[in-house]
Amino acid sequence: MHVRPPKTPGTPIASRRELVEYLEQGCKPAADWRIGTEHEKFVFRHGDKRPLPYEGEAGIGAILKAFVDRFGYEPVLEGENIIALVKGKANITLEPGGQFELSGAPLQTIHQTCGEVGEHLHQVRQVGRDLGFGMLGLGFNPLWKRDDIPWMPKGRYKIMGSYMPKVGGLGLDMMTRTCTVQVNLDFASEADMVKKFRVSLALQPVATALFANSPFTEGRPNGFQSFRSHIWTDTDPDRTGDLPFVFEDGFGFERYADYVLDVPMYFVYRDGQYIDASGQSFRDFLDGRLPALPGQVPLLTDWTDHLTTVFPEVRLKRYLEMRGADAGPWGRLCALPALWVGLLYDQTALDAAWDLVKGWTAEERAALRRDVPRHGLATPFRGGTLRDVAVRVVEIARAGLRARARMEYVGDDETHFLEPLAQIAESGRSLATELLEKYQGAWGGDASKVYDEYAY
Repeated sequence: MHVRPPKTPGTPIASRRELVEYLEQGCKPAADWRIGTEHEKFVFRHGDKRPLPYEGEAGIGAILKAFVDRFGYEPVLEGENIIALVKGKANITLEPGGQFELSGAPLQTIHQTCGEVGEHLHQVRQVGRDLGFGMLGLGFNPLWKRDDIPWMPKGRYKIMGSYMPKVGGLGLDMMTRTCTVQVNLDFASEADMVKKFRVSLALQPVATALFANSPFTEGRPNGFQSFRSHIWTDTDPDRTGDLPFVFEDGFGFERYADYVLDVPMYFVYRDGQYIDASGQSFRDFLDGRLPALPGQVPLLTDWTDHLTTVFPEVRLKRYLEMRGADAGPWGRLCALPALWVGLLYDQTALDAAWDLVKGWTAEERAALRRDVPRHGLATPFRGGTLRDVAVRVVEIARAGLRARARMEYVGDDETHFLEPLAQIAESGRSLATELLEKYQGAWGGDASKVYDEYAY
């Protein structure tokens, strides 16, 4: 999640070309490629397993203050409220329903990423013991009703929350009841970006199936493997989806900038305040004709803000964001970057992944995006199932990690981080399948047991 330092100065944008150049500036040599992992968690009160409000001695605000006092984070304020934390190149932010997100530092190896995740969850447990809360990583909250979830005091969320019901049926559920894990990865050139974008977009349904763990809504099975993924199909069609134009001839930074320019705006940030510009046009803003700020032209910070308000399955900033996975248990938080680094950061693996997907049609990709949230690895595909594809994808990723040969101090490379995914692909059994079996068996129809067995 984007964190804006207070009163960030901005440079006025003189032309559309500057927007394209901003994206182009993400190109960097392979030696400088990094791995940035983000993961969200539901915060719940021990005892009744209810969501926490922002206010109170054991509320979300108090948790953020404890991280400042104990672990050296710097607070980011909106008004008088702490709404984010910064420490070095990592930050902690809040999603609308109080989901607690670590946006990790850009790191060189999966070993470092997993160490960062482990340290963060250790801190979570320390504070949780004292304040009486726990955290759960699943794609969709298994118990809570949307109306029972307190909203966090962030101006952008108030604007988004008012706009969402106008453009889709499940946008408010996305904001308050979902959690994801994602990884952000670099590219060397426009051509490298295009190839990585196409491969990762085509294979995003595979990640969705491998990480699927959101089969419950308000305590009952909902008929999906990843209800979180399904929610994105009915959130806002202007800013979501699998972006068929990415596979068209001529796609590059300029075409993506044009796509973002055509996505309706949410807000403009000025003098510490979010100004409602929902539904208005960034192209009009470039011409000084934005109704919310007549006569003014955008700053570069307005463009970087606007880039964060598009939500496709893969998102381009100055890096590529992989956005298709449910949040999950500790080992899965390390497995997601391992999957995508293995596929995208070794040229031979990237070429093999492209060979796998380059013949898929737009209709086939759309069908996977539509059907995988419900059927997961059992989704029919090309005479078999998606499980067949997943097995091959994990094999390619393993070879890519082996070729990277990034060793930790005991001599292991990064391939072991893929083991949870290899087991799921080989067996065809996702965590969603496991949860449903426990619900129907040992849990006796009580979905709240997930908090006891799977909380961090």
